Formats: sequence, C-alpha cells, structure tokens
Amino acid sequence: MKTLYTHQSENINKTWLLMLGFLGGIIGIGYFISQIYGNPTILYGFIGFSIVMNFVSFWFSDKIALSSARAVPADENQYRELHRIVENLAITAGLPKPRVYIINDPAMNAFATGRNKDNAAVAFTTGILQNLDRSELEGVAAHELSHIGNRDILISTIAVVLVGFVSIVTDFFTRSMMFGGGRDEEGGNRGLLIIIGIALSILAPLVATIMQLAISRKRELLADASGALLTRYPDGLASALKKISAQGRPMQHASNATAHLFISNPFGKQLGFVQKLFMTHPPIEQRLEALEGLEREMEKKST
Repeated sequence: MKTLYTHQSENINKTWLLMLGFLGGIIGIGYFISQIYGNPTILYGFIGFSIVMNFVSFWFSDKIALSSARAVPADENQYRELHRIVENLAITAGLPKPRVYIINDPAMNAFATGRNKDNAAVAFTTGILQNLDRSELEGVAAHELSHIGNRDILISTIAVVLVGFVSIVTDFFTRSMMFGGGRDEEGGNRGLLIIIGIALSILAPLVATIMQLAISRKRELLADASGALLTRYPDGLASALKKISAQGRPMQHASNATAHLFISNPFGKQLGFVQKLFMTHPPIEQRLEALEGLEREMEKKST
C-alpha cells in the first residue's frame, strides 16, 4: 500500500492539474458569456481581471491572513522556546526563519502564510502552545514549515482568489440575464440562456469550491509527510493531530476564507456526509494512517 512517502511527487502533480482546471474554467466562463453578448472583449476582461486579482493576492495575502486570524508578533523573550524550535527546523529544512506570530485563542491550531520562503510567517494559537509537548510542537512547526518549503501557501491563495472570482462572475451573469442582456433579437433563445446561466451560477462555484478543497486536502497530506521527514519523528506530529482532533474546539475568529490554511479544521468537529464532503482537511484517520505507514517505511530504511 502506498504511503505519503511515495505520494509526494504524485500529490504535487495533481495539485497543479487542479490549478490548470481552475484557469480553464475561468476562460470557459468568459468565453461562454462573451458568445452570449457577442463581445469578445468580455473574455479579455475576465483574463485581465483574474491576473490583477492574483497579483494583489500575491503581495498582500500574508497580511490579510494574519489580520483575519488576529495574529500578533510573538515576543522573542516571552516565546523564546517557540522561536528556537522554528529556527532550528528552518535551518534543517534549508529555509530562512519565518516571522513567528501568536493567536490568543484556546483552540489548538496553527498555520503558515506568505508568498515565498523569504516572505513567510507561521502563527500558533496559545492553546496549541499550552497543550502540546516539545516533540508534538516540533511536529506541528515542521508541518507548517513544509507548507512554506513546498510553496503551498501561494497555490492556496490563488485557489481562494479564483473561487471568489468565479462566484462573482456567475452572480453577475445571472443578474444580467434576468434583468436584460444577451442577443435575444438574433437567436430568440433568451429563455434557454437564462436556464443555462442559472445552472452555471449554481454549478460553477460548487465545482470551484470542490476543486479548492481537493487542493487543500492534498496540500495537508504532503505537508504531513514532509514535516515528518523533517523531524524524522512522525509520531510527534501524529500525537499532536490526535490531541487537536480530540479537543475539537472551534477558533474564536474562524473564517471560511482562511480555513484551509490551518493545520486542522478551525470550526471544530464536523459530522455528517455533506459536512465531510466540504471539509478543507483530510479525515484525521487518513492522516494518522499515512503517518503510521511513513513511520514503518522509515524504520525499514534504517535497518
């Protein structure tokens, strides 16, 4: 059976394929609307606007994420041990030490953000610092540093922007078709176009969101593997995930826009088929099973 150790390159390839699907979807929507209105400029506008949004998110995503989570810089004297853990792991990973932030929240969670390794930040809740031992905290920190090393944060930011863009565009299209527009005098198919527009407005954001969640889940699995390999101690991260999952406490300032950035679902435990379908993280059982497989594989290589 495959483990996360053998899935790393596969997960990266699938992530980029999903991103290409996003871009293809935007071009498709732009083309569809431009054909209805007989104006190819609309397609160019779609592409141009998405590029502008990506540019803005590229430069300011870290500030937006940290502000949304109410994160503040971690004082180096008060959180000396945390700074030491992050610095040591960054050196081991060959990364510059990221900025370290604290979130005043009893829920156990953490996330990484930034456009690249030179402009990265990691944030930890006070709850995770109070409830995890050193090896467990090292596992969490290694997981977040792996997101930075794997360039996951930029990918997830682009995905968020594209999902929002698709939702805005389809909403605009539906409203314009309901209140006038289209080439009714040329084709007489206004009723059909309205139906298509409504279907598009429902399905496009749904598909975009599912693709976003798939990207997030694959990122988490890859970061679990990379983080465990960084510390050479998968049990540390596995133990941390068990504690975080057992607590199941929602964060005080959880946001749908940044939920996928965290190491664990910031809304607490979710039950039911529909809720599980739209979870931004893989089931904890799947993550633990993969880490156990990785531990066995590392033991084989050491003997």
